[in-house]
Amino acid sequence: QVQLIESGGGLVQAGGSLRLSCAASGRTFSSYTMGWFRQAPGKERSVAAISRSGGKTYYADSVKGRFTISRDNAKNTVYLQMNSLKPEDTAVYYCAAGEGGTLVFGSWGQGTQVTVSS
Repeated sequence: QVQLIESGGGLVQAGGSLRLSCAASGRTFSSYTMGWFRQAPGKERSVAAISRSGGKTYYADSVKGRFTISRDNAKNTVYLQMNSLKPEDTAVYYCAAGEGGTLVFGSWGQGTQVTVSS
């Protein structure tokens, strides 16, 4: 299993920006599918953004144009740049890894809280 450690959450005003980071263990990070998911209070966990090993990215409609997922394979790290934040972006954000480039996310981080005030 891949160990994932997230950082970068916090409190920000609406319209502001935050960058989340997720450091992963393992020697084959470049082959992982990496994803950022989020879970708001009382809601199910949902995907925010995905980075495939071949470079393709996917975004939920709710974050498209505001969030950017990127990865640094040399540092075994994936990032989520969040701009133009809205109160509805408030959630616990989780980093997840799918080994072998699959969309089956078998490893999860502990989560980092993002709170956007209005």
